[in-house]
Amino acid sequence: MTHALLKRISALGLGIGIAAAVVQPGWAMEGGGGTENTKPGAFIGASAGVPPPGIYMFNQVFTYQANIVGPGAGPQVGNPGFGGTNAFGQSVKVHKQVWVDVQGFVFVPGWTFLGGTYDAVVVQPWVSASLAPFAPNGAIPGGLSVIGAFDTYVVPFELAWKFGDSGFNAKIGLAMYVPTGNIIGPAGLSNVGNPWWTFQPELILSYLKDGWNISAFLYQEFMTKNFYDDYQNGSIFHLDFNVLKTIGKWTFGPVGYYVTQVSSDSPSALHPTNGGKQARFAVGGLVGYDFGAASVSVWGTQEVWQKTEGGFNPATPLIDTAIGTQGFTIFGTLSYRLWAPEEPAPMPKHPLVYK
Repeated sequence: MTHALLKRISALGLGIGIAAAVVQPGWAMEGGGGTENTKPGAFIGASAGVPPPGIYMFNQVFTYQANIVGPGAGPQVGNPGFGGTNAFGQSVKVHKQVWVDVQGFVFVPGWTFLGGTYDAVVVQPWVSASLAPFAPNGAIPGGLSVIGAFDTYVVPFELAWKFGDSGFNAKIGLAMYVPTGNIIGPAGLSNVGNPWWTFQPELILSYLKDGWNISAFLYQEFMTKNFYDDYQNGSIFHLDFNVLKTIGKWTFGPVGYYVTQVSSDSPSALHPTNGGKQARFAVGGLVGYDFGAASVSVWGTQEVWQKTEGGFNPATPLIDTAIGTQGFTIFGTLSYRLWAPEEPAPMPKHPLVYK
């Protein structure tokens, strides 16, 4: 595969997982149609609630299995074998496979500000991803695979508010991806790290009462220019949602997400192509269990709708070269508290001084 092609297909739909669910018992994405850092659905199972003071740790693993789709996925745009039909008349698809392992920490010091409860989050993901063309008789020689550290995800502050006994809660935060991942290649796009910063404002709205967790997590990614070639991805809007019910130690219910690129990419002189835009919608379900000392949850989603359009290459100005992904996700989370402040000693039942 050529470097120009990798710049268009790298890390479509990759992102990382963020275990915001702990509060409740692409690789190289430049020029692609759908360029999110955060895995769509990463906040499924989360809520606007905040756990008691302490330090919490979470471990997550997930896989995203998808096919490359869109008007630019066929040989008509000068990518023989990249989708379309091969020399034997067989339908050829390029399959994307991503495996991600995440370790993260949530810090809840017990502080309040403007009536809201403060917390902070740090996450380090590790990524293994591959692309391979397939026909009905199996894999076709070629493809690409990468492995390494993704950019570190940091949330310096989140503030959460609980509105009396109504069950309604709200949380805001400002997250960022620091370009600490494995960044190599002439455009910085040949491994899983990204040669740019990403800033992600977040809003969670929740109803938490009588065992219900009905939440909508809204967030948008704003990326700076690529340090190497000045290309800038457009902003990405996400909506993750869940309607969960806890009965005893079990939690279950339907979940889903919607993600779309809001603004267009900004090409540069060094990278004049435009990757286009993509939108995807997925539905699925979650099941979780609270062991007391730790809790686990697993959810799965299938992307049931996608739209990819708007790709441009000066070499083929009359052809839409946009590409994106469509597939399914399996996502697992283990969360537990590492440390809790010591509780104050109980008051004596009798006076210490007698007369």
